[in-house]
Amino acid sequence: MRLLRSTDLALRLLMRLAVLGDATPTTREVAADMEVPYTHAAKVVAELQHQGLVDARRGRGGGLTLSERGRTASVGAVVRAFEGDGDVVECEGENPCPLSPGCRLRGALRRAQEAFYASLDPLTLADVTADPTGPLLLQIGTGRPA
Repeated sequence: MRLLRSTDLALRLLMRLAVLGDATPTTREVAADMEVPYTHAAKVVAELQHQGLVDARRGRGGGLTLSERGRTASVGAVVRAFEGDGDVVECEGENPCPLSPGCRLRGALRRAQEAFYASLDPLTLADVTADPTGPLLLQIGTGRPA
């Protein structure tokens, strides 16, 4: 299974905010630090804000912070929210698979996908930002070697 770029960025952004303490980087600063286009980062921040995981304040003194919900969110829940409930493979649609009526693979792939999410469910941001990851996250964008 391969995660969408937006899911990857959402996780990295949440992890970065988790280790920054009281710092409130802007979306533009986060995009530069993560070396992603600003427009992509802005879409991810908007979705994280919509999910209640990030607070974003505009203007002078504004920036991004983790919400209380964001601090305790399950990594599995974040991944599910960004990846959606879709199947791993496309069986229907414009060119439906001829095996659809009796296929056993689709169910097996769905169970594997759920097992993947379930393995992420117990993890929180605190778990995935523990040493040695936390100090590395603090070095992102500073120009210092990791």
